[in-house]
Amino acid sequence: MGDDKKYKTFQDLEVWKQSRAFKVAIFELINHFPKDEKFALTDQFKRASRSIAANIAEGYGRFTYKDQLHFCIQARGSLYECLNHLIDAADCNYITEEIKNEFAIKVEELSKILNGYISWLKTMNTSK
Repeated sequence: MGDDKKYKTFQDLEVWKQSRAFKVAIFELINHFPKDEKFALTDQFKRASRSIAANIAEGYGRFTYKDQLHFCIQARGSLYECLNHLIDAADCNYITEEIKNEFAIKVEELSKILNGYISWLKTMNTSK
């Protein structure tokens, strides 16, 4: 995240783009969950996966780096909430261990990008 790059909107942020792709992958996955989970695990999964990109966007719209940082930390919490839901889904045999592990890798990859953005925000917050 060099200062020479210009991000005109949150949609230009790679972390937001990757969060959106993760959300779409989760939606495709939970589409196959049992119907009796519609208002339970499926709903929680939807909310948590939506929350990642939404918090990044909301943080982007805030005035200070401190506020942006706060919302990105919330996004990271939602990402790990999704990992917990993946474990729950595997425990309930809604997904295989292989699928859980594939998504766990996606969580780890997105976490690295998000942590990089958080680190950048921290440096911007302390440099002002």
